[in-house]
Amino acid sequence: MRGVPWRRGVSQVGRIVAVWAVCTVTLLVLAGILPDFQLQSPDGDSATRIAVTAACGAGAFGVLSAVVWPLLVRLLLLVPALVLGLLVFFLNGSLLLLALRINPSGSPEVAPETAVIVAAAMSAVASATGAALAVRDDDAYRRRLSRLADRRRSGRPCRDTPGLVLVQLDGVGHDVLTDAVRRGLMPTAARWLAAGDGPRDPAGATHRLTPWRTDWSSQTGASQLGILHGSTFDVPAFRWYEKDRGEVMVCNRPTSAAELQRRATARTGDGGLLTADGASRGNLFSGGAGEQALVLSIAIRRRGRENRSRAGYFAYFSDPANAVRTALSFAAEVGREMGQSTRARVCRQRPRVSRGGLYPFVRAFATVVERDVVVAAVMGDMFAGRTAVYADLVAYDEVAHHSGPRSRDAAKVLHRLDRALALIEKAAEHAPRPYRIVVLSDHGQSPGETFRARYGLTLADLVRAGCGLPVPRRAERTRSGAEARAAVRAALRRPEEAGALRRPGPRSEPVVLASGNLGLVSFPDVPHRMTKEEIDARHPALLTTLANHPGIGFLLVRSEEHGGVVLGPYGTEIPLADLDDDPGPLARFGPGAADAVRRTHSFPHTADIMVNSAYEPADGEVLAFEEQIGSHGGLGGAQSRPFLLSPLTLSAPAGPGEEIAGAEHVHRVLRRWLREADGPQVPLGTAAEQERAA
Repeated sequence: MRGVPWRRGVSQVGRIVAVWAVCTVTLLVLAGILPDFQLQSPDGDSATRIAVTAACGAGAFGVLSAVVWPLLVRLLLLVPALVLGLLVFFLNGSLLLLALRINPSGSPEVAPETAVIVAAAMSAVASATGAALAVRDDDAYRRRLSRLADRRRSGRPCRDTPGLVLVQLDGVGHDVLTDAVRRGLMPTAARWLAAGDGPRDPAGATHRLTPWRTDWSSQTGASQLGILHGSTFDVPAFRWYEKDRGEVMVCNRPTSAAELQRRATARTGDGGLLTADGASRGNLFSGGAGEQALVLSIAIRRRGRENRSRAGYFAYFSDPANAVRTALSFAAEVGREMGQSTRARVCRQRPRVSRGGLYPFVRAFATVVERDVVVAAVMGDMFAGRTAVYADLVAYDEVAHHSGPRSRDAAKVLHRLDRALALIEKAAEHAPRPYRIVVLSDHGQSPGETFRARYGLTLADLVRAGCGLPVPRRAERTRSGAEARAAVRAALRRPEEAGALRRPGPRSEPVVLASGNLGLVSFPDVPHRMTKEEIDARHPALLTTLANHPGIGFLLVRSEEHGGVVLGPYGTEIPLADLDDDPGPLARFGPGAADAVRRTHSFPHTADIMVNSAYEPADGEVLAFEEQIGSHGGLGGAQSRPFLLSPLTLSAPAGPGEEIAGAEHVHRVLRRWLREADGPQVPLGTAAEQERAA
C-alpha cells in the first residue's frame, strides 16, 4: 500500500540514517581487525573521537560515491568490458582515501591496498542494508527497479495493452530445462509449469513448454538471426569461409554480425521483430529495435546516436551499489571457476578440456556482468513501458561448453538464471502496463569428448593428411593420421592421379573451420564450390579418408551428376533427392536431418566439404571439432532441440501434431503473439512467408 508523501520522506530519511549507522560500525570493526587501518583523531584516541571520525568518514564516502561515481562510470566505458569489474575495486578505494583525507574530525591512517578492501566492504554492507530495509516497502522497491527506466522515459503515454518480454536462455535445451525443473533447480519455471518434485498439476500452470527443432547450423548466430530478423538463409555454420570475399565469417565478430543483419534485412524486406517500440539487450543482432544495449551488430558503429552498444553498462554501473555487488560477484565467480577446474583435474574427470588462461574471467563476465546488466536493462525497459523486449542471457552456454551440459557447474548456473527470471517477473508486477513473459532458447548442447581427445589429431590435421600435406608429428603417429597417409600413398601409385598430388598449385592448402561438431573444408584457390568429381581428381584420398573415419558421421558435397550427395563409410553415396527413401548415415540423426542438409546445400556460401561428426543416439554424445565437451553447431542429440516457454494467455505455438521447424518458424510465432497483444505492427514479410503464416 502506498503511503502519504510525508511518510515516504520519513521512511527514506530513516533508511539513510540506518545505512549511515551500519557503515560507521563497519568502519569501526574494520579498524579493529585490519592492521593497516587506524582511526586516529588529532586530539587523541578517545572512543568518542574515534566514533565521530568513523561517522564522518562513512558519511563523506557515501556522499562522494553518490556524486562522483556516475561521472567515473562514463570514463569506465572506454575500457574493455572484461576488466570493468576489477577497476571498480580500485576506484572505490580511491574514493575512500579521498573521503578520509577531507574528514573534519581527523585524518585516519590507511594504506592504499587496505582502502580497496575497506571500500568494498562498506559498499557491500551499505547495499545489503539498504535492500534489507526496503524489502517490505513496495514504493521503495519500485523506485529502485525503475531508476534505469527514468533515464530513458520519452514522456509519451504508456499503452495499457500487454507488452511482450522475450528472455533467451542461451544453449539451454528442452531436456535440460525439464530435468532442471524436475530436480528443483528452477523453482520459478516449475511454478509457471505447475511442476516440480511432485506430480504435475496442469490446472495450476501459467505457461506451456514446447520444443522446437533448429536447422543444421544449431548455434546462436543462425538461430537468433532467424528469430529476430526472419531469415537464416546462407548461414551454414558459426564460422565459414566466403570465397567471393576472401573472408572468414564469424557470427560473434561485430563486422560479420553487422553484415549478416544487413543481408537478412535485405532478404525479408523489413527491419526485424522489434522495429516498433522494441528493445534489444545483450544480443548478436538488433531485431530493428530503437533501444539497443550490448548488441554486437552495432558495436562497430563509432559515431552518432547509433553507438549504444555500451549504454547498458553506464545505466547499470551508475549505481555504486550495483557496481560493487557485481564486482564482488565477479571475483567470487573467478574463484569458483578456479576451484571447480582444480577439482576436475584432481578427480581426473572425463571428458575434460583446458580451463586456464583468461577463461575464468571470460566465464565470470558471462555469468555475472552480462547477466546483471542485461536483467537490469530488461527491468528498465518494462518500467519504461516498452512494447517488446528481447534479451539474451549467455551464462549457461559459456559454462556448459567447458564443464558439460549436465555438470554440477552448469546446474548451479541454471539456478541463478531462474532467480533472474524471478526478478523479471517481480518487476512486471510494478510495471506501468501488463507484460507476458516468454522464455526460449536458441539451441541446446550435446555432450561428448572432443575429436582431438579421442583420436589424437584435429579435423584440420586429418584433412591435411588426406590431402598429402605435412601434418604435425603428433598427428602422424596417431592411427588416424597413419591411415590417412597410407591412403594418400595408395593414391600416389595411380599414374593418372600422381601428378595432381605431387604438384599442388599455389594457395592449394584447404581452409578448415570448426563450429562445434560441424566442420567446413574450403579450397580458397578455387573460386566456385568444388564438386565431388573435382575434389577426387585433386585429392583422391581425401573424401574416402574423411567418410571412413569412425569419428565422422557423414559428409555433404556438391556433385556434377546428382547436384548434391551425402557420403558415408564403406563407399556410401546417396543423392540428396533420395534421402527420404534412403537416409543412409542420416538415419541416426533423427527426423528433419535430411531437410536440414538439403537446405544448407542450397546456400551460396556452403563449404566445399561439410563434415558432421559421429553421433551416438544411445548416450546422445557427439565429437566436437573444437575444444568443448558441451557443443552445438551441427546435427546430433540435444543441441538441435531448444524450447519455447510461453504463457497460456498466448495462442499455442503450433497446432496439434505440428512441429516448429527452424528459427524462421519461431519468428513467425513471435510475430503472431505481438499481433495478438496489439503490439508492434510488424509487416508479414514476403508473399511466401504470408502463405506459410496462413
